[in-house]
Amino acid sequence: MSISGIKQFVEKHKEHLLTVSFVLGFVIDNLTLTRVDQLFDNALLLTHLTVAMVSLAVLYGASAGKFRESWNEPIRNYAPLATQFAFGSLFSGMLIFYGRSGSWLASWPFFLIILAVIYGNETIKDRVQRLLYNLGMLFVGLYAYVVLIVPVLLGKMNATVFVGSGILALIIMLIFVRILTAIVPRFISLHQRAIIFIIGTIFAVFNFLYFANLIPPIPLSLKDLGVFHSVVRFEDGSYQLTYEKGQWWEFYRKSDNTFHPTVGGNVFCFAKVFAPTKLDTDIYHRWEYYDDAEKEWVEHARVSYPITGGSDGGYRGYTLIKNYRDGKWRCSVETQRGQVLGRETFTVDGSSSPEELVSRRD
Repeated sequence: MSISGIKQFVEKHKEHLLTVSFVLGFVIDNLTLTRVDQLFDNALLLTHLTVAMVSLAVLYGASAGKFRESWNEPIRNYAPLATQFAFGSLFSGMLIFYGRSGSWLASWPFFLIILAVIYGNETIKDRVQRLLYNLGMLFVGLYAYVVLIVPVLLGKMNATVFVGSGILALIIMLIFVRILTAIVPRFISLHQRAIIFIIGTIFAVFNFLYFANLIPPIPLSLKDLGVFHSVVRFEDGSYQLTYEKGQWWEFYRKSDNTFHPTVGGNVFCFAKVFAPTKLDTDIYHRWEYYDDAEKEWVEHARVSYPITGGSDGGYRGYTLIKNYRDGKWRCSVETQRGQVLGRETFTVDGSSSPEELVSRRD
C-alpha cells in the first residue's frame, strides 16, 4: 500500500483505529505484566507514561500549528494513535495490578472510575473537550502509577506514603502542564480554569477513595483464601489444609463453603498474600457473622500476623476461631487501615457432621 493509500485508510478508519490502538495496549499488558516490583514491568509502565506525555505534547503543538505545515496534518492523524495505545497499556496495567490487590466488591467505586475514564475515552469526539479529557486521563494514569510504585520503592505502605505519593504525582503533572504552556500558551490560558478543576477534582477524589478504604491496598495482592477444618504447618514451610470433600460434581472445591463442625474443632481461615520485595507489613483477618435479627454483619474477632514480601506465591498465614455459632460467616483479609484484599463467605451448619474430610498441601 502506498503512503497516500495509508493516509486515506487512516483518515477513513481513524475512529476505529483509536479503539484498536487502545485495545492493543490492553492485550500487550495482559500478556507481559507479572509483578509490580519487577524492573521490566515498571520499565514498561514508565514507557507507556512517557509515550502518552510526548505524543500529547506533540499533538497539542500540531493542533496549534506549531510545526511545519507539512508536519501538522500527519501528526494530528498519527499522534492520537500513539496516545491511545499508551493510555490503553497504562490503564490495563492499573486494572491488572489494582484488580489483583483488592476485593472488587469492596473497591467497586475505584474500578468504576477507571472504567468510566475508559468509556469517556471512546465517546468524547469534540476536539477541545478531547484535549482536556486527555489531560485528565493522563493525570488519572500518572496518579494511579505513582501511588502504586512509591510504596514498593520505600518498602512501606501507610497514609503518609499515599498522600506523599499523590503530591509527587501532582507535581509531575504540573510540570507537564508548564511544558504545554510553553508549547501552546493560548490554549492553556483559555482553558486554565478547566484544567485546574479537572486536576484538582481527580486529586481530591483519589484521596477521598483512599481514606474511605475504597482504593485497593496496593501493592499487596491476594493469591489464595479459604476456610478449613484444620491448617498444619510442616518444617519445610508447606501447609496441610483439610476441608470437606463435597459432592462428586464439586471437583473444583479447594476449601469449605459449608462448614460442618467436628466436636471441639476450630474454624481456620488460610490466606496467601503477595507483597513486593522489601515490604513488610501486618495482615488482619476480620471474622464476622451475619445477625439475622439486625440484618447486618457483626464483628466476632480481628486477628493480625506479620508478612514478609518477595515470594512469588505469596506469604502464607492463617487465623482461627474456637467459639462460633450456626449461620452465615465471613473472613475478610485486610490491612491495618481496613482496606480489603479479599473475603470468603461460608455457612456454619452444626446439624450434621462432615461426611468426609480431605487434605491438600500448599
